Amino acid sequence: MFVHFKSLVFELSKLNQTLTRTKSFHALLIKTCIFHDPFYSTKIIRFYASNDDLTSARHLFDETPNRTVYLWNSTIRAHAQTHCFHDAFTLFNQMLASETNPDHFTFACISRACADTHDLKSLRFVHAVVIVSGLGMDSVCGSALVSAYSKLGLVGDARMVFDGLNDRDLVLYNTMIAGYGSCGNWEKGLHLFNAMRRMGNQPDGYTVVGLLSGFTQSNLLEIGQGVHGYCLKNGFDSNAHINSMLVSMYSRCSCMISAYKVFNSLSHPDLVTWSALISGFSQSREYRKALILFKKMSCFRKPDSILMATLLAATAQMAVLASGVEIHGYAIRHNLDSDTMVSSALIDMYAKCGFLEFALKVFDQMPKRNMVSYNSVIASLGLYGLAHEAFNVFREAVERDLKPDESTFCGLLSACSHGGFVNEGRDIFTRMDADFGIKPKTEHYVHFVKLIGMAGELEEAYNIVWSLGDDVDSGVWGALLSCYDAHNDSRLAEVVARRVFDKQRDRSAYKVMVSNFHAGNGRWDDVKKLRDDLDYVGNKKVCGISWIGI
Repeated sequence: MFVHFKSLVFELSKLNQTLTRTKSFHALLIKTCIFHDPFYSTKIIRFYASNDDLTSARHLFDETPNRTVYLWNSTIRAHAQTHCFHDAFTLFNQMLASETNPDHFTFACISRACADTHDLKSLRFVHAVVIVSGLGMDSVCGSALVSAYSKLGLVGDARMVFDGLNDRDLVLYNTMIAGYGSCGNWEKGLHLFNAMRRMGNQPDGYTVVGLLSGFTQSNLLEIGQGVHGYCLKNGFDSNAHINSMLVSMYSRCSCMISAYKVFNSLSHPDLVTWSALISGFSQSREYRKALILFKKMSCFRKPDSILMATLLAATAQMAVLASGVEIHGYAIRHNLDSDTMVSSALIDMYAKCGFLEFALKVFDQMPKRNMVSYNSVIASLGLYGLAHEAFNVFREAVERDLKPDESTFCGLLSACSHGGFVNEGRDIFTRMDADFGIKPKTEHYVHFVKLIGMAGELEEAYNIVWSLGDDVDSGVWGALLSCYDAHNDSRLAEVVARRVFDKQRDRSAYKVMVSNFHAGNGRWDDVKKLRDDLDYVGNKKVCGISWIGI
């Protein structure tokens, strides 16, 4: 009888086990009085979990008296996979108190859960239990811990775990290289990639994907091309996953010709690859190409909320309402308009296209709001100089126990700057650190310096900039110089510009600005000298353009 049922279970495992079939099989086992056998309970729990019926899975687990490690693992994994992390941790602690010892699969599952919940304290506890259990040298546990620490940004801790393992297989190397990639530490990832090759470990597709994920800056293009050459030399060019990552890498490095060439080599690009290419064109300011690609993609793939937000951002930069409205309609037809990320992008798009009332209407109709959506409204109101309205939205967000972030205060300070609300701006600048623990960054200083300087407090604005020390961003200096320009104080502007010329590598923008000051005061010899200097070093000011979309 038992042999017959076990063979039946194995056969059922091969089928598409629907919830109805699972319940029927469960009823059959109850009828034959063997449903308390942990072997069958484990299988049924897995069937229930695969059909998202966690209640039935947990009920069966609670009724099973003799719980094996496989039964515990199946139940913990079922809760973790459905993001019921609290229940997964509770079960793990109950398992530790039981007579059943966790194995490496238990620790791997619970480590991933710690990473998914960004729970460093629990991860350190799990790591300690792994060591106490004698599994500190186990490769499965090691890979899981390396991955978890990397996802939490603790790549140094991940490397300590990696270095402590004697048996480093390909999976472990891949995990560590991917950890470096996720943290943007491409140099150490590349060094480990070369070290594993010297040790005789042959990289596979996952190794290359993890390595390429760290190349996020345009100055890494040459190294990325070298890795691409390695792929071609070793026959990885037919791997769709690698080609997808190459598209992403070239897009992030703003090399859209190569990105498009690799993309065209794919017979069935997935949504991630389409999104990488479209985002690349958008970030390279080739917005029309991004929109054309989206229209092509929509014939094959349904976009997700991230891609929709990217497209709306591109439309906002173009300030073409028609395209934005078209994308809005597409989002409504595909039930993506209620997504918080899409709604926030819609608010930004409508505001930058000159239709603030539409932006506010989208905000009012949002079923769920987070700080990102509030930031979008605050920034939009600030763009129109409606500082008091922006303050009201800010207060509403705080009253709803949402935590303001750096973008929140950028929007508020921008609103004060556009509206000329000096006292309110001072108060906001003070509160962001005192009340919310957010240290001012470059963007905040740009808005604050411009607010103070435009109000005529030029000396105070100068002292603020000078208090920042040597590493002052060019944007802050630009804000200060624009204030001197507005108040026609060419003497101080020249003093500041002279200091900037000594500290900043890219001086062309400042020289153009100072040249304009001199022109306004009729100092044409000084204007000619600065302009000739710009021509000599090959710098040209990009002409401004305006257009109206009909």
